[in-house]
Amino acid sequence: MTTVKQYCAARKRSMTFELQHTDPYSDARSGLITTDHGQIKTPIFMPVGTVGSVKGVHFSELRQQVQAQIILGNTYHLYLSPGLELLRKAGGLHRFNTWDRPILTDSGGFQVFSLTGIRKLRREGCEFRSHIDGSKHFFTPENVIDTQRIIGADIMMAFDECPPGQSDWHYAKKSLELTQHWLERCIKQFNTTEPLYGYQQSLFPIVQGCTFKDLRTEAAKHITDLLPQLGCTGVAIGGLAVGEPTEVMYEMIEVVNAILPKDRPRYLMGVGTPQNILEAIERGVDMFDCVMPTRNGRNAMLFTYQGTMNMRNKKWEDDFSPIDPDGCDIDRIHTKAYLHHLFKAQELLAMQIASIHNLAFYLRLVGDARKHIEQGDFTQWKASVISDLGRRI
Repeated sequence: MTTVKQYCAARKRSMTFELQHTDPYSDARSGLITTDHGQIKTPIFMPVGTVGSVKGVHFSELRQQVQAQIILGNTYHLYLSPGLELLRKAGGLHRFNTWDRPILTDSGGFQVFSLTGIRKLRREGCEFRSHIDGSKHFFTPENVIDTQRIIGADIMMAFDECPPGQSDWHYAKKSLELTQHWLERCIKQFNTTEPLYGYQQSLFPIVQGCTFKDLRTEAAKHITDLLPQLGCTGVAIGGLAVGEPTEVMYEMIEVVNAILPKDRPRYLMGVGTPQNILEAIERGVDMFDCVMPTRNGRNAMLFTYQGTMNMRNKKWEDDFSPIDPDGCDIDRIHTKAYLHHLFKAQELLAMQIASIHNLAFYLRLVGDARKHIEQGDFTQWKASVISDLGRRI
């Protein structure tokens, strides 16, 4: 029988995943993803660089302060601007933006299906109008794969429909059938095309099914059956954290991860708070992304192990202690009083410092989780920190 490793070598799919440690008291695990642009230690948080940049953060800061190992780009936004012609001329997103570590691109499905009222969905694909200028466009599974080939991400996502969190069963079932049909077309297009820039790419299918256990089970089994066609790849879990209760999200993660193979990385899309991340790690998730660290940072909210801080509050006005004495260099250099002043003065530097802090904290959080998984005490450590993470200071 051909092993996954042998299949990867045969197909030259360069992404590999090594499962390194498992927690004895939960499904938490640590691993190592290897791509042509570098290695990724899991569990990992991936800063969101929607249009080829992480808002307000230089790549030098992402490397040195945040210590990001991989960032995201978004197919929908990059397709509209700067556009495929320019990205191809540049030699792909890595050369265009000079990020020399791995990149993952979302398929654009979530963004397209968020365009309520200016998109039309059918079996062939999705017609939509640009949010920039109203121009008409059409995404199909095939051209979304081709678009991600041009962008040149190390990890690409399959085109899917992300149904609203409160969808009824019948809508969710119809949506899942469409997503499964599109996935099979994505796989065919992926397997009949080649990377453009001299390094290999991988394709992640996405498990949908809304909040219904039977649909999530069906989706996970369907993807598991298709994985041999993709060789070395991972699986994304989509359509969560879109309005459903948190406990329902955790239940759906458990349902899906009980079915997905353990030798592939699992990516929970668009999640979430520090508590969400630790709960998902405990349930066997390896990869995360979310705009929350930067979006909340730009609005003066900092995440710390002691809880969240609103830096516009007067209580920080004369607090000359470091932003976070255990954080990155920027946290230790600047004081809470100074950051409060910057927000009060509406200085752009305030948003930059807060964004760097939050991203560095998220990377530190998953790094600490990895350390405690390797030490065998993840469950105890999680229990000791999780309640404070959501506390307002």
